[in-house]
Order: sequence, then structure tokens, then C-alpha cells
Amino acid sequence: MRGRRASSRPSSDSAFLDEGVDLSTRVGEVALSSPILTASGTAGHGAELAPYVDLAALGAVVVKSLSADPWPGNPAPRVTETPAGMINSVGLQGPGVEAWIADELPGLLATGARVVASIWGTSVDAYRRAAAPLADLPEAVVAIEVNLSCPNVEDRHGMFAHSVDATTEAIAAVRAAAGARPCWAKLSPNVTDLVAIARAAHDAGAAAVTLINTVMGLVIDVETRRAALGKGGGGLSGRAIHPVAVRAVWDVHAACPDLPIVGVGGVASGVDAVELLLAGASAVQVGTATFADPRAVGRIQDELQDWCRRHDVRRITELIGGAHE
Repeated sequence: MRGRRASSRPSSDSAFLDEGVDLSTRVGEVALSSPILTASGTAGHGAELAPYVDLAALGAVVVKSLSADPWPGNPAPRVTETPAGMINSVGLQGPGVEAWIADELPGLLATGARVVASIWGTSVDAYRRAAAPLADLPEAVVAIEVNLSCPNVEDRHGMFAHSVDATTEAIAAVRAAAGARPCWAKLSPNVTDLVAIARAAHDAGAAAVTLINTVMGLVIDVETRRAALGKGGGGLSGRAIHPVAVRAVWDVHAACPDLPIVGVGGVASGVDAVELLLAGASAVQVGTATFADPRAVGRIQDELQDWCRRHDVRRITELIGGAHE
């Protein structure tokens, strides 16, 4: 199958897919026309990036994580820069799943995008309640990403992805509520045995794992002698964590070669995406780069395509896990 062409509307930043490189890939049973996706929490709840990128030409748009009920998030300030990225403590602010379905999803689907709905919860039952309304959504909602690993609510509720048992229970609850819609488990790098947790998520019914979420960090304002963020600590993202993401993908793919992986962490160029694919990812998400440039996800897709053309790679699937061979 050839990669999809972008729409014919004018675009100054992106030629997107061409017939010379087949960018199509699969994450388990989910077929995608491109391996480049947005990352949850960086592209909004709906079609916020549509003025800058043809969302239909991407693999999928992963929306900001949603809980069963509206959630206010953490106190400000919520974001601060670091020398090689940013640290955030937004705290998963959101309108709740039902409000998102009514208010945000229709506009996003109207762009022609494939959608991955990201959910989170403070208990196993909260994950179940967040997943249940997603079972009967249109087919363009191709998967549910189960965020088990946001560090910005950890001290209040604990992090599911820090425990094999908690991961298993949450994924099993989502699978029971979500019907046939595939689930991807988004896991934390802040653990001693990521492979064991990834394997447990897969055994519980996750069709894929997303690796990684942010790395726990803290910035102190030396003038005020206080934490720079309102909550204190937060999650580090951006270029600084890219090698951490590559290592996580590498380790899980080496141990579980049949487990589909979505790689995420510090992707700012097409070469960064190639690296995650070679480590074993079947698709790649772009996150923090979007804050600096809302066109970044389209540019990175172009750069990936150009890299493949220069290196005589005709199908993106040739790269997946290639560094292990």
C-alpha cells in the first residue's frame, strides 16, 4: 500500500507523503499511513494544530489525556524551560471524556485525522469509566492510549506504571470496557524493570506499549530559593530524554520482539524518528518540539521521508528493529 498523499490545499511547510517512499506501518492491528503521530498532551484535545499541519496526512493525532470526569490540573506555574527541553506539571487538566466526545471530537474528525484517545485515572474503576464511552466511537478513533505513567499526579494517587499488578489491573479494566478498540499502554521510564511492566501490560490485553512518558525532575529558582513550578516537581521532556527513550524501546523490543511499540521522547528531527524505529518502534510520536514550532510534526514527517529517499529505503517497515539485526 502506498503512503497517503496530503490534501491539495496550499501548505508552506510540508510536502508530506510522496509515492517514492511507502510510510505505511502497523501498530498491532491498527494500520497507519505514516509512522509519525502527535504525542499526548502536546497537541491539545482537538484540532488545535490543524492551521499548521494537515492532520489527515499524519499517522494519527493522540489527544491530551482525559479522565472520566473534569479535572482542574495543578497550580500555576505549570511549565518551565530547561537547557535541553522543558519540565511541566500541568497535572492532566481536562474536560472529561463525555465533554470531549461532544465538544472536541467532531471537529477533529472533520479534519480527516485518525485519532488515538488518551485516558488516565486515579483508580482502576476510574480507568474503566473513562474507557467505557469510547467503545462505540467512529472507526477513525483507532485506539485508546492508556496513560499509566504521568508523574504530575503521582504524589496524590500513585503511578500505575510503577507496579506490575497495578498496570495489569488497569489494562484489564480498560480492555473490558473498551470493546474491540485496541489499547496501548503508555509506560514510565522511572522504574527498575520496564520490560517486566511492558510484558505485564501486554499479557493483560494491551495491543502495544508507548515508550516513554516524561522523566521525573525538578527545577529550583535560585533567586527565590523555591521550586519553579507550582506543584514542585514535574516531568522532563524534550531532547534531554531522547537517549532514555531509545534505550527503553531497544530493551523492550529485544525482550519482547512481538510486542508493538510506539516510541516517544525528544523527537525533534527525522533522524530522531529513524533512531526510534531502528531501536524497535513501529511508530513515533512528536511532542515537546511542537511547543517551539507548531509545524514540527509535519516537518519531521518530511525529514523522515527525505532520509528514507537518500538512504534508498522504499518502505518504512524496513527500518523497524533494524539495529537489532
